[in-house]
Amino acid sequence: MKNSEIHFNVELDNQNIPEKIFWNATDNPNEGINDTRAIAIAVWDHYHRGTLKIDLWTKDMEVFEMKRFYIEIMSGIADTLLTATNDTTMADTIEATCETLSKRLDEEMKAAASK
Repeated sequence: MKNSEIHFNVELDNQNIPEKIFWNATDNPNEGINDTRAIAIAVWDHYHRGTLKIDLWTKDMEVFEMKRFYIEIMSGIADTLLTATNDTTMADTIEATCETLSKRLDEEMKAAASK
């Protein structure tokens, strides 16, 4: 059996706010690129039938980046949901929401750039 490991290291300031986040994985397709501004990890707790999650972001994560990050996470969830359940209705609904949010974000970014 093959094993794969994912490691995260988080550098915190004196108020426990992340300043830097580093990650490494045995199957990292982006070898050499191991720093990030945000991570979102979710695991299914089958004992309590609920989701446990960890969301961390650094001080220098920009608001527009954070919004794009979560839109892309949601889009990925739609893809995973379709693969796992073959529920096209739910996957399409999530994807449509992502498209709406993406358009709104683009408008926000254009408005901010014109100021």
